[in-house]
Amino acid sequence: MPVSLAGQLVVAISSRALFDFEEENQVFEASDDRAYMQLQLQRLERAAKPGVAFSLVNKLLAFNTPGKQRVEVVILSRNDPVSGMRVFRSAQHYGLPIQRGVFTRGESPWRYLRPLAANLFLSTNEPDVRSALSAGVPAARVYPQSARASDAHPDEVRIAFDGDAVLFSDEAERVFQRDGLDAFQSHERQQAATPLAAGPFKPLLEALQALQREPGQNMRIRTALVTARSAPAHERAIRTLMEWHIEVDEAMFLGGLPKGEFLREFEPDFFFDDQTGHIENAAPHVPAGHVASGIVNG
Repeated sequence: MPVSLAGQLVVAISSRALFDFEEENQVFEASDDRAYMQLQLQRLERAAKPGVAFSLVNKLLAFNTPGKQRVEVVILSRNDPVSGMRVFRSAQHYGLPIQRGVFTRGESPWRYLRPLAANLFLSTNEPDVRSALSAGVPAARVYPQSARASDAHPDEVRIAFDGDAVLFSDEAERVFQRDGLDAFQSHERQQAATPLAAGPFKPLLEALQALQREPGQNMRIRTALVTARSAPAHERAIRTLMEWHIEVDEAMFLGGLPKGEFLREFEPDFFFDDQTGHIENAAPHVPAGHVASGIVNG
């Protein structure tokens, strides 16, 4: 195990985002943490079922080779240390090489993202996600009832991103919310050659692209921009990515159409969006997480 995480893509994830602990969580909500701890201890030898973000984590870890560690996954959880034993046991059962974890027994763990220099934080706890985003860490609230990822692409990590307030700043979204669609389209046509400012997930997309360029790996990354933008507002989004020297493999400019069925066809291992309506539409089809960023989440 390397003693430094420098140069690696670091994913911090809560136990409930990685594994399906919904039944156990019902016990916690109906009773207290001691009943929850006792149940987890009773089930120590029973591997938890894969959770919403399991496929994403499993595939990212496949970028590691015996000669080079490219991805580090760290459990960052409000669970207690006793329950943490089951988390590690479950990871071992599925062959996930996860060796580091922080368990805070009800306290917010987001502050440990800084010493980890995490590139991504996935959690089912909205306040923790908001705190992480405020600290500059790409973060999303996982919807535990989301569909699980398709197994149709075993050699490809597929990730879909919304644009405004996720990859890009919410500058244009503010125009839309304040002045409506026509004003938004006009503003984006006039600003087509002016790159948008970075949103909270630009650093993750950059890190994924750097990982993709690493030689000697069997896993690939395929990305998609899935946005409510349409022509002529599409041009500014594309030009912004070009200015950043970032490529996406697919771009869907849906003009307000529901995203869920398009995402179902793309079959991502995870989808990130800042609007809960889009997440709720996507979750029956694909793993999804809410990015509490921008004007609609203010």
